[in-house]
Amino acid sequence: MKITVANPIYDSVFKFLMEDERIAKTVLSALLKKEVVSVEMRRHEHPNITRDKISMFRIDFAARVREDDGTIRLVLIELQKTWVDTETLRFRRYLAAQYNAEENIMPDGKDKGYAIPMIAVYLLGHRIGDIDKPVVYVGHKALDYDGKEVKNGEKDPFISSLIHDSIIVQIPLLHGKINNRLDKVLSVFDQSHRTEQSQQIISLDEHLYRDDKEMMHILHRLSLATMSAELRQKMNDEDEIISIIEARDTQVMRLNKIVSEKDAQLSEPLTALIVRDLRRYRFHQCV
Repeated sequence: MKITVANPIYDSVFKFLMEDERIAKTVLSALLKKEVVSVEMRRHEHPNITRDKISMFRIDFAARVREDDGTIRLVLIELQKTWVDTETLRFRRYLAAQYNAEENIMPDGKDKGYAIPMIAVYLLGHRIGDIDKPVVYVGHKALDYDGKEVKNGEKDPFISSLIHDSIIVQIPLLHGKINNRLDKVLSVFDQSHRTEQSQQIISLDEHLYRDDKEMMHILHRLSLATMSAELRQKMNDEDEIISIIEARDTQVMRLNKIVSEKDAQLSEPLTALIVRDLRRYRFHQCV
């Protein structure tokens, strides 16, 4: 049976989704490929819905994660989501702010004074380069001069204070295939499921999730979002912003084409003049 729910690619819907602690644990556990024992949403930044803002959603989580050896580790998860192509400088500025924040320093324990290990998660509404994998994990390793891995190097609080891992999700490359846990969780972001009537709504096969309590909870939350007049208005506002950005980009591309054509036209007589003067110079040299 098909079920229609709100599209979580919208910032307002995604925020509503991730405010549910149970869902945040489900999504982050799938992304990290580790059990998130507990999670706390920290301050978050959601852009004002105005015509001069580009949609970028940011949210911070403090999560306690169970490692492979059974130990529990506190990590800071910086999640950034954007609809449109975005300069990496904007991501870097946000990360820089988190590196500088005093609240991200361990207040007590054996690692007191060191920064909380950080993981950056990027949910992109666009592709990056020619990378054809929907999810890319970018990690770091501590190596010696000979390229051999230093035991427990990446877990040292000094090193983890200065370096972070990243997870990049290219939403356009989610194409309905469910091969693992992460595929199933991310399937609700698959834009190929958008309905013909409205891109604000996606249609999913409920049968694929019926035996999964956590996924059914996600679907239920997204169903509630469709009933909220406030969220529907916010989605309309986001659509307006994107349409303005697309219209602006189209105009810029058109103007760039005109400028290029004019440059080509101007360069033709200029080239002819240069050739003529060069011939004159050679003639006088020969004389």
